[in-house]
Amino acid sequence: MKRVAVVTGAGSGMGLAIARRLAGESHDVALFDLAGDAAERAAAELRTNGASAIAAAVDVSDRAAVDDALERVRAALGPIGIMVTSAGIDRFEAFTDITPESWERMLAVNLTGTFHSLQAVVPDMLAANWGRIVTISSSSAQSGAANMAHYVATKGGVIGLTKSLALELAPRGITVNTIAPGFIDTAMTRRAEERGDVPNLDAIIARTPVRRAGTGDDIAAACAFLCSEDAGYITGQSVNVNGGWYL
Repeated sequence: MKRVAVVTGAGSGMGLAIARRLAGESHDVALFDLAGDAAERAAAELRTNGASAIAAAVDVSDRAAVDDALERVRAALGPIGIMVTSAGIDRFEAFTDITPESWERMLAVNLTGTFHSLQAVVPDMLAANWGRIVTISSSSAQSGAANMAHYVATKGGVIGLTKSLALELAPRGITVNTIAPGFIDTAMTRRAEERGDVPNLDAIIARTPVRRAGTGDDIAAACAFLCSEDAGYITGQSVNVNGGWYL
């Protein structure tokens, strides 16, 4: 059944792959991204391929901006049935170098931004007695990661938020799950490699049981299933899409 899906962070990387996959599943898709031009290019691509797609420039840490964008989605496409929160930032800093400003910005985007996005769409799902929510967390929230204490803390918060919301909304036909990606080959990952923040990617691949990097399409495939009618008995779960890493 066709639904209205909103994907945050959809201008590039995993979010873009998810938006493409949901559009391919015949859903109407709204693409939110801080880089509004990237979101619009992506939406135009989806429309060229026959999908119904719109874009909006949104800073998910700004609740008013989130609410305004969602009202435009409702006006154009209808009530929201699927929400995927892929918007996020990362930063590599030794713990003693993390400034209060850096800490607060990480929380504002990764955790509070997820809260804003979910709280703003849940009323649509409650009215319909149906909904699918997928958050994007991180395997680092399960294993820890040096020089990323603020990032890891926010992603751990996303997992906790997901599990709590799943319990609260399950009786109303709304499922809430999180995908915890492992090593995914994205532009963000490549930039981290160039800066020396992560090991050589080939070395990481050599240690990955499936012997390849993950792709945005790997995340999108898991996400599409969790957003489907067939996933109605799956909620409150952390789905580890990580190539076989044992955490």
